[in-house]
Amino acid sequence: MGEVKFKRVDGNTDLPLPTYATAGAAGMDMRAFLPDGPVTFEHGQLELISTGFCVELPEGTEMQIRPRSGLALKHGFIIPNSPGTVDEDYRGTVKIGLYYLGKEPFAINHGDRIAQAVIADVRHCTTVEVEELSETRRGEGGFGSTGRS
Repeated sequence: MGEVKFKRVDGNTDLPLPTYATAGAAGMDMRAFLPDGPVTFEHGQLELISTGFCVELPEGTEMQIRPRSGLALKHGFIIPNSPGTVDEDYRGTVKIGLYYLGKEPFAINHGDRIAQAVIADVRHCTTVEVEELSETRRGEGGFGSTGRS
């Protein structure tokens, strides 16, 4: 697929490069860059947390930022724009929006794994305006129209 190039932001001298935790992992772990100390979240708090890296993606790809299941299910963190998209032509610092649903204060520390990044292919299509769309069995049914299971 190609190389994903990471450039450290000023002051990031110690965080490891984003990596896959296992050979079969779909996403790379992204860590919190908090050189000034932890951020303690209260219920309902939203913070934009730096990863300490800028990125250069292969042509024709995007980086999707997704929640880490442990942080989400065990502690109540979500990424409100999940999956977040980092476009291939973006060269700024990758930051992660974290929203806290937990009840008790919870600290995110420098180096904590806060999200995962999945590199995905992007397909560009031509847009065309038409008078009619093709028929399908489902039709216009949405938001649960196909049943519970």
